[in-house]
Amino acid sequence: MTRSGKWSMVVTILIIFATGVVLGLWMNRRPALESAEVVVTRVYREISPTVVNIVARRQTPWMYMRPVPEYGQGSGFVIDRDGHVLTNNHVVANAEYLEVTLMGERKVQAKLVGRDPISDLAVIKVTPIPGMVAAPLGDSDKLHVGQRVIAIGNPFGFQNFVTSGFISALNRDLAIGQKTMMGMIQTDAAINPGNSGGPLIDSKGKVIGINTALISQTGGFMGISVALPINRAKKVAGQILKWGHAIYPWIGIRSWLDLEPRTAELMGLPAVSGVLIYQLAAGSPAAAAGLRGGDRLLVVGGRPVTYKGRPIVLGGDVILAVNNVPTSSYDDYRSALAERNVGEAVILKVLRGTSEFNVTLTLEAAPTLPSE
Repeated sequence: MTRSGKWSMVVTILIIFATGVVLGLWMNRRPALESAEVVVTRVYREISPTVVNIVARRQTPWMYMRPVPEYGQGSGFVIDRDGHVLTNNHVVANAEYLEVTLMGERKVQAKLVGRDPISDLAVIKVTPIPGMVAAPLGDSDKLHVGQRVIAIGNPFGFQNFVTSGFISALNRDLAIGQKTMMGMIQTDAAINPGNSGGPLIDSKGKVIGINTALISQTGGFMGISVALPINRAKKVAGQILKWGHAIYPWIGIRSWLDLEPRTAELMGLPAVSGVLIYQLAAGSPAAAAGLRGGDRLLVVGGRPVTYKGRPIVLGGDVILAVNNVPTSSYDDYRSALAERNVGEAVILKVLRGTSEFNVTLTLEAAPTLPSE
């Protein structure tokens, strides 16, 4: 073989080797590039048949106080083969007629089973159709910041619109109007008007939350959304299916004021953080346990001092902790009770004057929705 022939062979071998290396690198890299796409498409294919569009018709007064129909819409998802659909309360609240679009663009009428303004959850029901499937529900107690999540809903009337992102925070508290939604999942998956009530899904195809609200200072999408954890939703939905409404543990106190150390000192109390009891409900567990409400107004300069439009009443006990968990605010107190069940005993750490003591009482079902 001539020298030129040897060089040609060497060059050919090098080209083949280099081509193989490049091809191997490309083949190894390809699954990594497409893995996220594979997850989203698989989850969408599995869950989208369970997602529904909800149109709620309400009557609202307009010109000359004549009722005029108003339409709102949102999303929901099927939770069993009996046709029960889970959604947000604000999607269906005060609706006189509900229309649901199922898979295959089939439109059916739905009826309200029950709703809970506190958790912003509602259950509605449609007549089951052949092939109806339910969304698999996951475990929101096992979530981690950084997990990939997928949201499916019907924003702006688009059917089964999918977005994806990551969990950016857990246990986020969000003030909506005069109430606080506690322990929410925060995500950067795009949630737009009409997505409310739709499922937030993990990469295994399990529903881990219900898309509830968009955090925005301008009214536009800002990349921050929150979802209600599915474990809380499962508990509330089970109660609605059994009793038609949610059951909340209750001890029968009212409080307008979260005590801070400086405020407590101004009231002649030790420098503590806690929940100042304003009033007790007659016959409540708190009253039966001997807790005390306020008995005198806080007066400065001859005028009663108010907080959020209500007078501050002194003399009431201060709840410092529930089952050894500090309650520096009323939201802390509500959150501590929400983790318990009716009939369960809890231990309260209480401040009365300058003395601290523990009291054990049994939680009862709230006689009305615990808006306070």
